[in-house]
Amino acid sequence: MTEIRWLEAFVAVAEELHFGRAAVRLHTSQSPLSQTIRKLEADLGTRLFERNTRSVALTPAGHALLPRAYRVLQEMRLAREAAQTEVAGIRGKIRIGFSGAVNHLTLPPLTRAVRRRYPDIELDLTSRVRTADGLASVANGTLDLAFVGFPETPVPSVTARLVAREEIGAVLPLDHPLAGERSIPLQSLAGDDFISPPMDGSSSMTEVLLASCMAAGFRPRVVQELSDPYMVLTFVAAGVGVTLMSSGIANIIPSGATYVALEDPQHFMNHAIAWSSENDSAVLAAVLAVVEEIFPDPLDWPQLRPKST
Repeated sequence: MTEIRWLEAFVAVAEELHFGRAAVRLHTSQSPLSQTIRKLEADLGTRLFERNTRSVALTPAGHALLPRAYRVLQEMRLAREAAQTEVAGIRGKIRIGFSGAVNHLTLPPLTRAVRRRYPDIELDLTSRVRTADGLASVANGTLDLAFVGFPETPVPSVTARLVAREEIGAVLPLDHPLAGERSIPLQSLAGDDFISPPMDGSSSMTEVLLASCMAAGFRPRVVQELSDPYMVLTFVAAGVGVTLMSSGIANIIPSGATYVALEDPQHFMNHAIAWSSENDSAVLAAVLAVVEEIFPDPLDWPQLRPKST
């Protein structure tokens, strides 16, 4: 199993690109970790990292090894899980990624149902996972499930299922001139500063925000980008700007801000859960069966039924 430990060390350093952080993650110290990487490099006959006193970067060989290392580690985990399942029924670990506040209506029902149905399944939850990262992580096997915005473009080997559809509204500081309105036209916010999730294409919420504003005839003036959805709400409450969010966050907005509905045309955030079609984990299959039970079939939603041809 020595080679497996080498690969675990390699993956930790490749993801952290920092030997100190990788050592903490692996519950070891930096010197033994560096020795492990050197042994792996010696065994392969090539350098996997370019490192100096200030930075660590993958070499081309390291980039080539990383997806294969993910696959080997996943296969080992599945083999261990299968052996345990034969003896004791469904047990093991499910790794679930979610973004944070925007999943507060979808993540808890799933985790509660899994705990009730399968008490021997360990839930490993990772927060602040944006859509692009979640899709990539289920594809490479570092996550089993990820709550994401429904991808408009199919991702190879990744299956996504709609679990919720929420109307988009505005979140305004309490002292905003429109904060007391029941609904407002989105165009009325054209002159405001906006707080947004990252604008790098990794967040579905950002895509919805931009598309909604552009449809209203303006491009939002984004003055702050934040990866944590709840911090976006907090900055709005602090008066830094306004934002757009799905309606499900209306009951968890921090004091100092309020949710205001938008007038027609309505815009929606499609929440999905994604997994790899190549992941044959018995634990994943059990959890997906729970997903089917607790979330209604999207095809039952009139606005999502396929058009007849």
